[in-house]
Amino acid sequence: MTAVRTLCLAMAVSVVALASAADDPSAQPSPPEMAKAAGVKLPRYPWHVANIWWDLAGKTEHFDSLAIDVTIDRDVPATCNLYIAPVGVGFINGLQFYGGIQTNINGWASKESRERVFPGKGAIFSRWSKDQKTPIGLDHVKGAGDDSLVESAGYEGEFTSVRRPFAWTKGTYTYEIVKDATEKKDGKPHTWFRCQVKDAAGKAHPVGSIRFEGDDFTFWDRHSAFVEVYSTSKIPASNIPKVNVTFGWPRINGKKVEVKKASAYYPHDTGPAAPDCAWVKADGENCVVEVGPIFKRDEAKRRHPLDITLAK
Repeated sequence: MTAVRTLCLAMAVSVVALASAADDPSAQPSPPEMAKAAGVKLPRYPWHVANIWWDLAGKTEHFDSLAIDVTIDRDVPATCNLYIAPVGVGFINGLQFYGGIQTNINGWASKESRERVFPGKGAIFSRWSKDQKTPIGLDHVKGAGDDSLVESAGYEGEFTSVRRPFAWTKGTYTYEIVKDATEKKDGKPHTWFRCQVKDAAGKAHPVGSIRFEGDDFTFWDRHSAFVEVYSTSKIPASNIPKVNVTFGWPRINGKKVEVKKASAYYPHDTGPAAPDCAWVKADGENCVVEVGPIFKRDEAKRRHPLDITLAK
């Protein structure tokens, strides 16, 4: 009888596992299981599993907008922490910003509150103070709705941020940052840049706005994107989803920017460190990040070029 019970229990566990895999097309074994199988050690979160860099032909004066298309090939549930950042890092007039979509955004429910809430999937837009040491307050951010979240802190350098729930799924989206109104603050011009995510049907989902010092901006001569698995108090040890993420050619001021070269980089010991579980490939004018099982990477391939070609 005991053997029968054991067999039945094992079969039940197998059925549940199969059902879970069917319900979650991005499911993989846990990172400790995959790391053990690959014979590697896991670093601390967050994990930048892949970084893409575009070296541009030059700086862009009179910067008005930045847009990047991103395609996710399967649904990724909010049971893991995945950050897809079409803007891995950007600089305008030397002021740094970044943003993208996450499976689990979090932040303060209001400018008056310090209660951290976790509404699930959404988009994020953040900037740092000029020296990243001087605190930058919440007067630099505006939400796009009552459900917008905010934060201003210094645990990643002094930054301020706006986030908003957005139930994205598999599909293609456009992450955009657009120059908006200019106003005077302490007698000097400051300009709001609004962030939005457009879906495949062209519907815009406003995220919020951030204020930058100045009224005329120059975008730097590089661009980046990344895919990250991160940690939160809600999910401190996230699984790594199996997913393919495609980043399109960067568009600045409404036009595809001239690119000198593109390359991929996979951090291992620094920047922040990550287990090797991704490859980036060129696909025409796109860069495709393929995230899967943990493996041991040939160190000679930790950086490599991406032979992207702009379609005519």
